[in-house]
Amino acid sequence: PGAVHIKPSALQCGIKPAVGKLPDQPQLSALFSSVGLTPDKHVVAYDDEGGGWAGRLIWTLEVMGHSNWSYLNGGRIAWLAEQRATESGPAANQPSDYQASISNRYIAECDTVLNGLEQEDFAVWDARSAEEYRGEKVLAQRGGHIPGAVNIDWLDLMDPANHHRLKPLAELEQTLAAVGLSKDKTIATHCQSHHRSGLSWLVMKLLNYTNILAYHGSWSEWGNREDTPVEQQVSP
Repeated sequence: PGAVHIKPSALQCGIKPAVGKLPDQPQLSALFSSVGLTPDKHVVAYDDEGGGWAGRLIWTLEVMGHSNWSYLNGGRIAWLAEQRATESGPAANQPSDYQASISNRYIAECDTVLNGLEQEDFAVWDARSAEEYRGEKVLAQRGGHIPGAVNIDWLDLMDPANHHRLKPLAELEQTLAAVGLSKDKTIATHCQSHHRSGLSWLVMKLLNYTNILAYHGSWSEWGNREDTPVEQQVSP
């Protein structure tokens, strides 16, 4: 009750091929003004899928310098499972005059990733499916993955048996460290359009990783360029 709705598409620029990139400052100002955001408001983010879009929203807030937020673990799925109150119809929110600013602190561009591949303290977390990572499922001109990228599917971060809440944070931290995604590294995460990687970025944020980036161009940019290196693991 009282929740305002932000369409997932409103969090993305929608410009091909990298449709998932961040909208520009005027678009973000208009979006968050329309839902009544003010600098003093605490935002509770949720979705109905286990955290991808909620994570994308939280990443957007952090990019704008709005750190006053919480994640509703399990989102609408867990909320309904606990038989909590709901309402229908539009929310009666009061629009604001929110002036968004954009910081690059949590943003990785294509060149950021290309340059990082030469650094030992830089890692890439690919949050897509194993089929996409190996190059068996192709959703761009080229399939495969960024050289050296580590693949942990975003679905493996949540527990369907616990109404899509996150797995215990201590367990997730061990999972990341076991594949080299440690806190002493700068880690850029991505998927196809920085939707699924909204959750992988959020998990690192909740685990107090300090140098975390989202490659918002994601595979829809990398896989559609001709000057980016690609690795494949397609079975013969």
